[in-house]
Amino acid sequence: MPDAIHIRRAGPDDTHTITVFNTAMALETEDRCLDQATLRDGIRALLSQPEYGFYIIAERSHMDAMEPIGQLMITYEWSDWRNGLFWWVQSVYVAPDYRQRGVYQAMHRHVTDEAKNDPHICGIRLYVARDNHRAHAAYRRVGLTPSLYDMYEHDFVLGPHAIKP
Repeated sequence: MPDAIHIRRAGPDDTHTITVFNTAMALETEDRCLDQATLRDGIRALLSQPEYGFYIIAERSHMDAMEPIGQLMITYEWSDWRNGLFWWVQSVYVAPDYRQRGVYQAMHRHVTDEAKNDPHICGIRLYVARDNHRAHAAYRRVGLTPSLYDMYEHDFVLGPHAIKP
């Protein structure tokens, strides 16, 4: 396990790190090369408009500086049934050298603690690719359980505009 893992909310200065992490994640999990300008603009939009959500960054101390080693993004879904917000965990990425060393668990614990202390949050949800068995195992280890629902979508932006390697 890395020395102390520090978790914080991301800010505009993290745009480059988040871009690099999202690019690596898309290539690794979906074999997609993302358009860098669109990705950067999307990250900047979320970071400048907290009503869309937020990113958190996991860091460790390395040579008197903080080194980013993971991230996740939270977006919101209103639930009329619960009169509250679900936090959707998205864009999860942990640098390869830090996987299975407690980084995701630290990020998840941070988000869960924050959500439990906010009376407007009614739950946490995420989606994961069916074939990503390592992610399924990681999510189960932190207490998440499969939902009753399958996900369907119309992908108007990423689908036809995704750049293949």
